[in-house]
Amino acid sequence: MTAITNIGTSSIRRLKTGIPGMDEVLGGGLPEFSFNLIAGEPGCGKTTLAHQIMFALATPERPALYFTVLGEPPIKMLRYQQQFSFFDLDKVNRAIRFINLSEVTATGDLSQVMARILAEVEARGPGLVFIDSFRSMVLAGEGEAHSLVGLQKFIQDLGVQMTCWQATTFLIGEYFNADDPNPIFTVADGLIWLRQSTQGNSVVRKMEVRKMRGQPTLSGLHTFRIGPSGLQVFAPIQPTISPQAGSNRPESRRLCSGVPLLDGMLGGGLPVGYTLLLAGPSGSGKSLLASAFLVEGARRGETGVIAAFEQHPNRARGRELSSLIESGRIGVVETGAQSLSVDEMATLLIAEIKRLQATRVVIDSLSGFELALAPTFREDYRESLARLVAALTSTGATVVMTSELEDRYTDLRFSPYGTAFLTDAIIVLRYVEVQGRLLRVLAVVKVRDSAHSDELRSFTIDNDGIQIGQRMTGLEGLLCGTPSRTYDGFHRDGEVPSA
Repeated sequence: MTAITNIGTSSIRRLKTGIPGMDEVLGGGLPEFSFNLIAGEPGCGKTTLAHQIMFALATPERPALYFTVLGEPPIKMLRYQQQFSFFDLDKVNRAIRFINLSEVTATGDLSQVMARILAEVEARGPGLVFIDSFRSMVLAGEGEAHSLVGLQKFIQDLGVQMTCWQATTFLIGEYFNADDPNPIFTVADGLIWLRQSTQGNSVVRKMEVRKMRGQPTLSGLHTFRIGPSGLQVFAPIQPTISPQAGSNRPESRRLCSGVPLLDGMLGGGLPVGYTLLLAGPSGSGKSLLASAFLVEGARRGETGVIAAFEQHPNRARGRELSSLIESGRIGVVETGAQSLSVDEMATLLIAEIKRLQATRVVIDSLSGFELALAPTFREDYRESLARLVAALTSTGATVVMTSELEDRYTDLRFSPYGTAFLTDAIIVLRYVEVQGRLLRVLAVVKVRDSAHSDELRSFTIDNDGIQIGQRMTGLEGLLCGTPSRTYDGFHRDGEVPSA
């Protein structure tokens, strides 16, 4: 037995991938000189991921070699990769060199393949090495390629040689099951697995870091999207404590809602850092209330953000809000993309909140947001929404969310799937029929740790927005689920009930 002594501590440098969100998933970046596998089925984004990392890291001082095998020829690959904004033509042949291994791979002799790779590495001294597709190389080999021992020896030798040359290496390959026994899964320092699934018209891409030696990674599947800029990974938002986030107490500073009389009903306004749910049927005024909240903030010198899932704010919420959006004082997060994940929406919202240093946030509506989610994310919608709310409130912003509910008159609900408990305050809006007319009414159902009005008040909508009227009486039967009560008996305070 050989004793190992005099081992000192050393730190491993972590390379930034240049891919938004990926370094967080990796636990800080890619370990330098590591031997990694990027795996997944065809079309899931492996080559694009590899190119994005390469263009982000390659420099004349740390050049990259990109070996292609029996897959796409380099000229065809480059033609498509040029469509992404990360592509930098000036780096090609200066910091990045493409080498085609098709001829030597076709011989079926892996020893010749190894010799060619090592010759190029020795001649050019790269800091980054990519082999695409590694699985094609292995399948083309004869004899030892079909021997488990021979294949493992080839992979181990390649890994050792690349590490000795101080190259961070990426093998790209088409693999379908991460649980299959495969020598490369064992030898690799890092295993990044890409997946994609189709449900109806929705295509969802996910990334999983199966392992990354020497550092803690974020476990689980993380959604990513491929756009004009390449990949963007949506890591789970980690709530952070802000100076305002812990101020949810009755004596906290309160915000004006922008609607006369509503602040009094809330007990003096909405406390800073609270989440408010506006629940009601279609057309009841939820979006107008939410818009008034943003406009009032702008009047007081605050900035805001609105996430619109039903229609663009400029088209439905008044000239004043449109003007504030155009001037940049209110930011809009409006994504036409379907198959969203909650983490993706949280990432977009928090980025906009930080950009504007926004103190007021509106999500209109949760119902529209749910429809924009991919079907697979609707299964744990309640838990995901809890993460979203926690992430938003941790920024210190005050959040208003709208939720559409069918007004059935026979029950009293505040949100679908029982998500009302996630909010600090609730305002419910409803319709009532009085003497052949539909009237709008609202009530403050909850303001956590604060006294608030229990009145049911009528309100109207005019060119100036929402106008809250007098307290209404005689509606107890309606709200308690007694639809047979005669509606003509309802009246406002100070009015004489009809006979």
